[in-house]
Amino acid sequence: MAKPIVAIMYDFDKTLSTTDMQNYSFIPMLGMTPEEFWGATGEFSNKTGCERILSYMYMMIKKSRECGIKLTREVLRENGKNIKYHPGVTTWFDRINAYGNSKGIKIEHYLVSSGTKEILEGCSIYDKFTKVYGCEFLYENGVPVWPKLAINYTQKTQFFFRIAKGVFDIKDDNSVNEKIKGSLRIPYSNIVYIGDGMTDVACMTLVNKNHGYSIGVYTDSNREQVDQIRNDKRCRFVVKADYSQDRDMEKVLKLIIDDVSNREILAAKEEALANK
Repeated sequence: MAKPIVAIMYDFDKTLSTTDMQNYSFIPMLGMTPEEFWGATGEFSNKTGCERILSYMYMMIKKSRECGIKLTREVLRENGKNIKYHPGVTTWFDRINAYGNSKGIKIEHYLVSSGTKEILEGCSIYDKFTKVYGCEFLYENGVPVWPKLAINYTQKTQFFFRIAKGVFDIKDDNSVNEKIKGSLRIPYSNIVYIGDGMTDVACMTLVNKNHGYSIGVYTDSNREQVDQIRNDKRCRFVVKADYSQDRDMEKVLKLIIDDVSNREILAAKEEALANK
């Protein structure tokens, strides 16, 4: 019999990493500060009415051309190598997997980011995820010419259903919307969402409504905002952005795994008694 699965969905920027992924190497490569780049992106979005995620993708291409930088997939991947993480992140996945296994639970990690997937492909934790979704470029002659995939904050919610149903192909719009015959691959109640702020509220709310587990992570800079999200009942837990051993984040995830494990044990016992 296959092990029950707990799926953990993560935001990336400021949830696992200490700041936006473009801030580490990409923006300095342009000779700009993060404030200058994101300020220009916001100004472009306000002026044109272009959606903000599409705006930053456009500005990545535009500013690279202005600097004479050939923005290849390889260049973007190199930008992922300098990403810095919150404490404990690099050892987090193996620790949680091992604890899940000790409880008879398979853990799957999913990254759902509005950041740049090509940058994520170069980061040190990329291979820890079952699937990574992020904004991607379409390339011609080795350079980006158009968005291949753009994920804004409300569009993230589709991946809750994709993960639950096991419909991982982003082009498959039919299967993700069809009514499931039989059981979900992963019950909604076995899904955890971890994010750091207002851009995660749509996913947190969806997870809550379907009896999953939502966690807001905070640092000194966003504690007030995350507390407000919790007070508004949009996330169930508020935890410091520290993934180290024996810290609150690990303790909460272990309790969640225990909860799922106990539910599975009770369900099996109920079935066994019914069949006596």
